[in-house]
Amino acid sequence: MASGLTYAAAGVSIDAGDALVERIKPLARRTMIPGVLGGIGGFGGLFELPKGLREPVLVTGTDGVGTKLKLAFALERHDTVGQDLVAMNVNDILVQGARPLFFLDYYACGKLDIDVAARVVEGIARGCELAGCALIGGETAEMPGMYAEGEYDLAGFAVGVVEKSQIIDGRSIVPGDAVLGLASSGPHSNGYSLIRKIVEVSGASYLDDFNGRPLGEVLLAPTRIYCRQVLAVHAEVRLKGMAHITGGGLVENVPRMLPEPTQAVIERASWHRPAIFDWLQRAGRVGDAEMFRVLNNGIGLVVVVAEADAERARAAFEAQGETCWRIGRITARPAGAPGCVIA
Repeated sequence: MASGLTYAAAGVSIDAGDALVERIKPLARRTMIPGVLGGIGGFGGLFELPKGLREPVLVTGTDGVGTKLKLAFALERHDTVGQDLVAMNVNDILVQGARPLFFLDYYACGKLDIDVAARVVEGIARGCELAGCALIGGETAEMPGMYAEGEYDLAGFAVGVVEKSQIIDGRSIVPGDAVLGLASSGPHSNGYSLIRKIVEVSGASYLDDFNGRPLGEVLLAPTRIYCRQVLAVHAEVRLKGMAHITGGGLVENVPRMLPEPTQAVIERASWHRPAIFDWLQRAGRVGDAEMFRVLNNGIGLVVVVAEADAERARAAFEAQGETCWRIGRITARPAGAPGCVIA
């Protein structure tokens, strides 16, 4: 009698999934911090809330890497997008003052390549170490017919905690406050549909030399993770508001932290814009308004502090290894005016 169909014959290898879990376990163990109960492989991850908090508030976020993954596929470089995944999540919850506690990932593909998946998860683990959080679980989904050969998608989920009285919500921001900007490593993980189109229409190649490095490598630079540095500075200086500069650029993300009657005036000449943004604007003939609405232009995180604290905060960020500029000021917002103006 002929044997019946199997899951493997349908394109899903349970053995490969099991082998990947075993490869992941030592990576996850590197990220373990106090509070983790159990390990990788259970139906759910367990984490005990830190002791000593009077009114702990959980802060959550979820995000992906977007079409930056297309560069990873094209260049067969899978070791950095995991850090991108972590960064896009933990930086989002950081801006409310939250310390990241744990992270979970979702990896979906048409056919599981254990080596590729392991390199991605290694990047995720590295990102968790940089953020000071634990990788306590995830999901690998092998779905034949859903994805092109050699491609995959990523999603991530972060949970952090903040004392209720220490939540950073921007409510105390007033005209006269100072606006600081922390340097990005490049475009981070936003605007890559535009970036890929610029490369295409300009006739450039990801292998072209760009200041001594392949263009693709420059564009794949992983998103910076600001958690440890920002939380250390916040322990010294009161940070009144923060914005993670993701999709929407400065002009759409900065207003998200501002009270209604205020406006941020950002001075574009106040920081050094990395050469990659100059190239993208020139090669794609992209207008200024579009550049500042889509890309971070060299500023990955924006912080508002009182004017009296501005220099102390800037120096504290520099002491933490950050490149920090004073990039603007908070003013009263005229009726009908936008929340952020690039001057």
